[in-house]
Amino acid sequence: MAEQTSAGQSRQSAPAPEPHIRPVTIGGVVFAVCILSVVGAYHVIAGLAAIIDHNFYRSQQNYAYDFSISGWGWIQLISGIVIVAAAFNLFSGRTWARAVGIGVAVASMLETFFFTPYYPVWSVVLIALDVLVIWSLATYGHREAHKVYNAPL
Repeated sequence: MAEQTSAGQSRQSAPAPEPHIRPVTIGGVVFAVCILSVVGAYHVIAGLAAIIDHNFYRSQQNYAYDFSISGWGWIQLISGIVIVAAAFNLFSGRTWARAVGIGVAVASMLETFFFTPYYPVWSVVLIALDVLVIWSLATYGHREAHKVYNAPL
């Protein structure tokens, strides 16, 4: 609201300060999109490998979570497509996209955990990348999304 000064000039109230944006948080979202895209592409490729060649993965002996290789391939293929779609929705800057990204990363971690006997080292790498994606999306705030993407507050 305008206020009168002694000289008769009006003075406007100061606008709200712009939110401070840390480059790490902006880079964190770009990092999350890139890593989720790579993880999703890996799931798609691993799923296609299991669907096309049933002997690509060998059944593990005495594994409590042993699924059929073909069923496992379809699960990985579908989840990979969902992960890649969630990754590209993160650029919208919306809160629901971040929540979906975190949820998809958690689901990817669980899926990779069950895949551990087939490729143990790569599974640990994927789980670590999913943890980093969750951290980067959880630290990215609503004000940063508004500043960068003009997302609604």
